[in-house]
Amino acid sequence: MINLLPPELKEAYRYAHRNVRLVRWTVACALSLVGLAVISTFGLIYIQQTSRAYDVQISSTKTSLHKQQLGATQAKVKDISSSLKLAVTVLSKELLFSKLLTQLAKITPSRAVLTDLNISQSQSSVDITALATDYNAATQLQANLADPANKLFAKADIVSIACGTNITTPLYPCNVTIRALFVQNNPYLFINDGKANQ
Repeated sequence: MINLLPPELKEAYRYAHRNVRLVRWTVACALSLVGLAVISTFGLIYIQQTSRAYDVQISSTKTSLHKQQLGATQAKVKDISSSLKLAVTVLSKELLFSKLLTQLAKITPSRAVLTDLNISQSQSSVDITALATDYNAATQLQANLADPANKLFAKADIVSIACGTNITTPLYPCNVTIRALFVQNNPYLFINDGKANQ
């Protein structure tokens, strides 16, 4: 088939065809822009509504916490917590004298008698004064106190031994003074009471 149309008409048809395509693309782009604008608008509206809802929720929560006196409750909890810490600190240094004295009586040799106990202010050491029948009984008391199997003292040192000076008690002529340092995990502290019986 031979195209006998004049060249001007052919050119006009070609441009008309291109114009139709351009119009379609322009309409498609315009519709896409309108769609994006609608989606953006609805997104912004949704975000604003959600933000308002959260603001209302935060406000009501703050009001509720204010009514429930959150600050006063937190202050009370902090006060109770500090009181408990203080109680634990005090009780962790409190000696159970009944159990301590019972254990001391068990490890004291038969030829020695305890006469005095002076516990240091920090309660980490004790000065023990005893009477003994002789020098060997006094040193045996020190050895028994220093024995780790007794779970009482980390170490025990003799401060003084004086024999023949005690005239009031002739059966125990030796005076001995021993300074002993409590073990780190003393089972005779109030806070460790459960371990003492194990």
